[in-house]
Amino acid sequence: MKVALGEIGLKKTWQTEFPKTTRCCNCGGNARIAFVAHEGMDNDDQPIIPRNTVQYVTDIHKNEGAGNFWPHDCIAVAVYFCRDCFEPVAMFNQA
Repeated sequence: MKVALGEIGLKKTWQTEFPKTTRCCNCGGNARIAFVAHEGMDNDDQPIIPRNTVQYVTDIHKNEGAGNFWPHDCIAVAVYFCRDCFEPVAMFNQA
């Protein structure tokens, strides 16, 4: 997994580009991008160990549906910090 700081990371996504800001789920304030952690996007992300081991977040748990959801593929996670209450806010998507 790699990390891209600030707005540089907004395009490190498997789907639509992450926004620069988002609504804080704690206080409703404005949360600004801090970093994006992403996996499996770059050539040098290729695993050097056998695929039957834990290499990606998807490998940690099985996705078994309602009550036991889990990502089914490589992910990208955007982390934001609220300007008002300083709580972290996160968004994620998957390949």
